[in-house]
Amino acid sequence: MNTIKSNVQFIEISDDIAGQRIDNFLLNKLKNVPKSRIYRVLRKGEVRVNKKRMKPEYKLQAGDILRVPPIHIPETEHVEQPNTKLKKVAELEHCVIHEDEYLLILNKPSGTAVHGGSGLSFGVIEALRALRPAAKYLELVHRIDRDTSGLLLIAKKRSALRHLQEQFREKTVQKYYLALVMGAWTSAMKKVDAPLQKNETNSIVRVNEQGKPSETRFKVIERFGNSTLIQASPITGRTHQIRVHCQYAGHPIAWDDHYGDPRFDAYTHKLGLKRLFLHAANIQFIHPSTQESMNISAPLDQHLERTLARLRKG
Repeated sequence: MNTIKSNVQFIEISDDIAGQRIDNFLLNKLKNVPKSRIYRVLRKGEVRVNKKRMKPEYKLQAGDILRVPPIHIPETEHVEQPNTKLKKVAELEHCVIHEDEYLLILNKPSGTAVHGGSGLSFGVIEALRALRPAAKYLELVHRIDRDTSGLLLIAKKRSALRHLQEQFREKTVQKYYLALVMGAWTSAMKKVDAPLQKNETNSIVRVNEQGKPSETRFKVIERFGNSTLIQASPITGRTHQIRVHCQYAGHPIAWDDHYGDPRFDAYTHKLGLKRLFLHAANIQFIHPSTQESMNISAPLDQHLERTLARLRKG
């Protein structure tokens, strides 16, 4: 692979960048440079802040002068931006349910990944950047699964990203999902507290005593003949957490291709269901600028509403 050598750079840290770890800043700034190379120049003291060596965990401060040494950067093929005329891209503009100077909130459709990679040419964040070329800053605050629909927060300022991610770390953000599960969920089962471990080879998650502590709280919303509409609120934020906890409880979610039950999928298919019935319906957090308590809800799409209507008819 061909490489180009960058020139030495001197970067003055702005208020929007302040608070970010120096290693994370460099990983984002030097996207094509191997992680090992970035940590090597940090370890050798080639990266300087105000002419001093800094450890990777140092948090940049406004006004810092960061020296980035010349680094060989692998050349990559030019990546085309998503075509804004594509239906899947253009429709995202109609999915915005809240926007202000600091924050954009999307009711993400099922089947759209939050970012590109793993064979996907683009995701929500790449599509939004293509739709809004004048936007100086757009970054995901958190993630939801590709096949899960519902609320997704996107920061429009670095300060907003830091503020919101701190709320997620402190577990002060409240998230509520709606899921259609197999069987009769008992009202007494209000919580599943089971450690989860992810298989790094195939990304499948299982309950395992050696896994990370994981907790989800549940509430019955509506009962049907052989299924239940439940509300799920994840206390921790593990990969596939709600889906695995539902399976572990004996009530897999409809149309879950990893953790579902083919019998339930066949039954709901007769009702017209053709996607995972998991929707991020409500989120509560503190606005990063106004400090106002935000309570945002996203309606179910017509496909899920139609499934529920058919269930109600028996």
